[in-house]
Amino acid sequence: MVTGTVLAATGVYLLSRAGLVTGGTAGLSLLLSYAFPMPFGLLFAAVNLPFLALAARSRGPRFTVLSAAGIAVVPVLSAHGPALLGPVSPHPVVALLAGNLLAGTGILVLFRHGSSLGGFNVIALLAQDRFGVRAGWVLLAFDTGVIAGSALVTSPPVVLASALGAVVLNAVIALNHRPDRYVVPAGAA
Repeated sequence: MVTGTVLAATGVYLLSRAGLVTGGTAGLSLLLSYAFPMPFGLLFAAVNLPFLALAARSRGPRFTVLSAAGIAVVPVLSAHGPALLGPVSPHPVVALLAGNLLAGTGILVLFRHGSSLGGFNVIALLAQDRFGVRAGWVLLAFDTGVIAGSALVTSPPVVLASALGAVVLNAVIALNHRPDRYVVPAGAA
């Protein structure tokens, strides 16, 4: 949990420092914060509540509690990035690659250990379990919608760069979070 949440929060911090947007419920919450005078962390928690209810019903209490912990920790860590990492001004290309690789790897770690960051992650895992569609590709579809919505508040180059970043992030998940990974072959144990 610590590894996954720290990696994801650091990725979000780098993206935000470069002025890039992100997908998922984090991106949706950020867009809502522009429209409503509420703190990002509060919106992030509120947006994730229905998904936690879905997680409780479909994935069980352990997954739900761990996901709720991730939902609580990531906004706090990313908000305190300046105090923890110092103020950084990454080059936008570096932030795009490093931020999304870190966030994608963090989410992958959480998935592999029976947790998530809530939100669309829950739907993506359910789609992978029930229909065999890779979770990363499901997340990419949701992220594309959220990033497209960011066109209302940001410039087209930022939207395009952020869309490329969503491909990077979700490719990490799609290529690595597969049911056939981390399986010990019969007789090898």
